[in-house]
Amino acid sequence: MKKIRFYGVIAGIVILQASHALAVSKAMEESVYDPGKLRPRDSILRVTVGSEAADFTLPAVSGGTISLKQYRGKKNVVISFVPAAWTPVCSDQWPGYNIAKSLFEKNDAVLLGITVDNIPTLYAWTQEMGTLWFPVLSDFWPHGKIADQFGVLRSDGMSERALFIIDKKGIISYIDVHDINDRPSLGDIARELENLEN
Repeated sequence: MKKIRFYGVIAGIVILQASHALAVSKAMEESVYDPGKLRPRDSILRVTVGSEAADFTLPAVSGGTISLKQYRGKKNVVISFVPAAWTPVCSDQWPGYNIAKSLFEKNDAVLLGITVDNIPTLYAWTQEMGTLWFPVLSDFWPHGKIADQFGVLRSDGMSERALFIIDKKGIISYIDVHDINDRPSLGDIARELENLEN
């Protein structure tokens, strides 16, 4: 019964995410830049499931900085790398996570959104998307240092579209370096968070 309810909730979230993303993408349609079809993957991972995630500190769009270590022993962490601000898939992916906030809260997890864009660009982009409940961080300078640390910096200077789930002990429990042209499944994140010991 629990499993049926879980998948029913996921199906509902996916439907809401799709409709919300459609509304956001229509509102931003004139502002986004379409780079066309990109090479699906263009990097070599430097981390593995079961390895400890190295600490990092990045500036946040909301001000100040966020460090990975501030969540150690307190929260599970989902890191969402997206390639670039003002692009179609990225502009749909992050607003979609607003609908799933309760999923993260239920699993004692925080979401960190990271791109290689600078703070002014990210500020303008996130203002256009609307309020996001999670911190948006800039990996702009040194350019792509954290994306490179994880092994998701592409040869063109963008990051891959990638997800990393890090447990409260700081261990990487899940990696998805996704086709850059497609949005990752929220259902996969939900399943992996459910599998963590909270």
